[in-house]
Amino acid sequence: MPGYSEPVWAEEHIRKSSGVPLESGETVDLAVVGAGILGLATAFHAARNGLKVQVIDAGRIGDGASGLNGGQVIPGLKYDPEWLLQHFGRERGEVLINFASQTADAVFDLIRKEKLDVAYNRNGWIQACHTEAALKTASSRFAQWKALGADVEMLDAQTIERLIGTSNYHGGFLDRRAGVIQPLAYTMELSRIAAAAGARITENMKCRKLEKRQDRWLLTMENGVEIGARSVLVATNAYTGNLVPGLAQTLVPLHSFQIATEPLPEHVARDILPQGHAVSDSRRILVYYRRTPDRRLILGGRGPLSRPKHIDDWSHLERAMARLFPSLSDVEISRRWYGRVAMTPDHLPHLHEPEKGLLAFVGCQGRGVGLMTAMSRRLADYILTGDQAALPFPITPIKPISFHFLRNIGVAATIGWYRMLDAIEQ
Repeated sequence: MPGYSEPVWAEEHIRKSSGVPLESGETVDLAVVGAGILGLATAFHAARNGLKVQVIDAGRIGDGASGLNGGQVIPGLKYDPEWLLQHFGRERGEVLINFASQTADAVFDLIRKEKLDVAYNRNGWIQACHTEAALKTASSRFAQWKALGADVEMLDAQTIERLIGTSNYHGGFLDRRAGVIQPLAYTMELSRIAAAAGARITENMKCRKLEKRQDRWLLTMENGVEIGARSVLVATNAYTGNLVPGLAQTLVPLHSFQIATEPLPEHVARDILPQGHAVSDSRRILVYYRRTPDRRLILGGRGPLSRPKHIDDWSHLERAMARLFPSLSDVEISRRWYGRVAMTPDHLPHLHEPEKGLLAFVGCQGRGVGLMTAMSRRLADYILTGDQAALPFPITPIKPISFHFLRNIGVAATIGWYRMLDAIEQ
């Protein structure tokens, strides 16, 4: 497709295909299906602690959302601390608040401790508010996290205009715990350290069947190769198929589209995100954006539910860029790409263990880089010890969404309605 390609950072990191063959009859302590951030980081922690680990991915490492996302590392969950306490009760709520507060730390600490070759910037994330009502909500979020000691700040209209370079917002919420990374490099580096710890990683190998055989799980690949495992982690998230009955039907997969400009002239770029903040706005159909080290602006948001067929499928992002930054109206777009994200009906991550030794964790709600990194250590600890105290989220049953086969119609209608409301509020 003319104008469509891999993400702009794909050319920064050469991907070498993993040549580790999958041997039929092999038995491992842990089989991980899905070589994204969650799968690779869990494999790393498990292998580092002495488990025999096999990671399997149907495609190349980095081809899914872990390599295609916008690279924003945002702590917290969709909901604020007070809601978590009310919904889960004090004991579980406090565990979740503590966990959520440290998800960004998990990423940046891992990069530093393991000396990962990953470009990053930890200057914070801004939630930019396009209405007074959104600003009021952000003020409540600020007060709750500030009371817990988080490094957060409320921004007035003048300050947010200086930090972003646009007068489109009434103010906003700055979380200095957050930052940005180069996501493909991060995913590839997780693969490297997992392999160095002893995990075997096999790409381009689809697992088509999973069944329990006495005290172990039997995984059967498309080519007929079979391996056994004491435990299995299904880490496929938005790319979940029918390997675990009903799991895919608990999720609403959406497409996140992104565009990247050519490197901006210095005189144009100096007023746009001059301190390198990541930004998401408060619209119902939000847009998110950041700068790269070579002065490109990357902007993303929800796109069509079907696969893109023409560069016009990214035109809504170009209009958003022109609205926010009129000086970029005529700038050339060098890259366009998209990936799949998974939402849950309650906007919370879901942890499932339908049978002993079979785990699945799904539903990032836009915070996948930090969430999946932090959760990986907890999952590895649980697999090692069997102690549920290691898990911040409760294990819940798989509950497919009613009339899931009609999801695209419902989601398309909802997106259309939200876009109209957002347009009215501009």
